[in-house]
Amino acid sequence: MTSKGIITEEKLYDLAELFRTFGDTTRIKLLYALMDGNKCVADLTAAAGASQSAVSHQLRILKQMDLVRCRKDGKQMIYSLADDHVHTIIQMGMDHVEE
Repeated sequence: MTSKGIITEEKLYDLAELFRTFGDTTRIKLLYALMDGNKCVADLTAAAGASQSAVSHQLRILKQMDLVRCRKDGKQMIYSLADDHVHTIIQMGMDHVEE
């Protein structure tokens, strides 16, 4: 129980799923690259050092978890972090690792 009330099993499951999403190095590389600003798939592929299909697959997962957003710019898809919370989670995790 927190000061916000009883936490449901569903919320705990959702939280576990969120943290499970951070358990993949490629996804972390993509999120970390997006901390610097919006990027197209080609830029993210270079940043992750992975194939375009692997990056697209990981971006799809990140979108499903509401961690990234995308918009179309001509023929390209431009990705960004979904909100400041994602930036904060990544930065706090890195701060913890670097302690």
